[in-house]
Amino acid sequence: MSVLNVKNLTKHFSSGIWPFKTQHYTAVNNISFHVKAGEILGFLGPNGAGKTTTIQMLLGTLTPSSGSISYFDTDFAQNRIDILKRIGYASGYDKLPARLTVGENLDVVGRIYGITQPFRRQKIETLLNFFGIWEMRNRQTGTLSAGQATRVMLAKAFISDPELVLLDEPTASLDPNVADEVRHFILEDCKERGTSILITSHNMNEVTELCDRVLVLKKGIIIADSTPKILAQSTTSYLFINLTIASNLDRACAYLNGALLKYTVQGNQITIEIEEFAIAQFIANLSERNIIYSHISIDKPTLEDYFLSIVSR
Repeated sequence: MSVLNVKNLTKHFSSGIWPFKTQHYTAVNNISFHVKAGEILGFLGPNGAGKTTTIQMLLGTLTPSSGSISYFDTDFAQNRIDILKRIGYASGYDKLPARLTVGENLDVVGRIYGITQPFRRQKIETLLNFFGIWEMRNRQTGTLSAGQATRVMLAKAFISDPELVLLDEPTASLDPNVADEVRHFILEDCKERGTSILITSHNMNEVTELCDRVLVLKKGIIIADSTPKILAQSTTSYLFINLTIASNLDRACAYLNGALLKYTVQGNQITIEIEEFAIAQFIANLSERNIIYSHISIDKPTLEDYFLSIVSR
C-alpha cells in the first residue's frame, strides 16, 4: 500500500511584476512517484533540481501549478488539515521560534497535534533524551548551535508518532556521531512502527545506508528510480584497484599501457579501472613481471560515483 501518491506534479515560477510580461521558470516538471508503507525513499539531486520545492508542495506551503498529491488514498488539496496531523516534517535549514525554550517549542507542537498533556511530557522527555539535549529543555531555542537546533527539529518531526515523515537534509548540521545516532533512530522507527520516510540528503553514504529506493531529480525531472545498489552499479561495470607501488613504478605503468587498462597515478599510488573477472589474472601478471606493491585495495562503484556522474553530464 502507498501512503503517498504524486501524479504529474508541476511547479512554475514567474519573474517580473504583474501585469507586465513575465518569464516562467519550471522548478518541478511533471513528476510522478509514490512512497510505500514502511519504505524509506531517498530524494536526490544537485542543488536547484527541485527537491525542496517538491517537499514544500507536499506540505502545502507551495501550491502546485498542476498535478495531484494524495496521502493515504485521500486528496491532499481537499483534506490538508486532517492529512497533516498524520505527517511529520523536519529540515536542517528551518528555524523554530527563538524566544521559546526547547521544551516550550515542542509542547506547542504537541498541542497542535492534539497530544494529551501526560503523553506530551513523556514524549518530549523521551525524544530529548535520545537526542542528548534533555538538559537544554529550558534554554531558549535561539541560543542553540546549528546542530542542537537540528536535533530539536527532528524531535518535533517525530513527536506525534507520524505515519509518514518528510526530512529535508536532516543531518546537514550534525556531528558524525550524532548523525549516526539519527540514522539509527530512523531505521528503528521504521522497523518498530512501520513509519514511512521521504528524505533528501547530499550524504551519499547516508542514503545508501538508509534508503530502500532512490529517486533522482535533475532540472525538475525524475531521471532515475531504483535501489542505491543498482544506481551505483549503473555508473560503470568496472571495479577500482588501488596499488601502492613499492618498486618499479615505470615498469607497472608500461604494463598497464600495454594491457590497455585505464589508470591514474598520484605519487607512488596507482588506481586502475578493471572488470571484476580480470582481477585474479591481473594480480598474477604483476607477480610475473616482478612489480612489487606494498598495499592493495579493491573498491566497488558507490552511489556517490553515480551522483557525481549525473551532475557532470
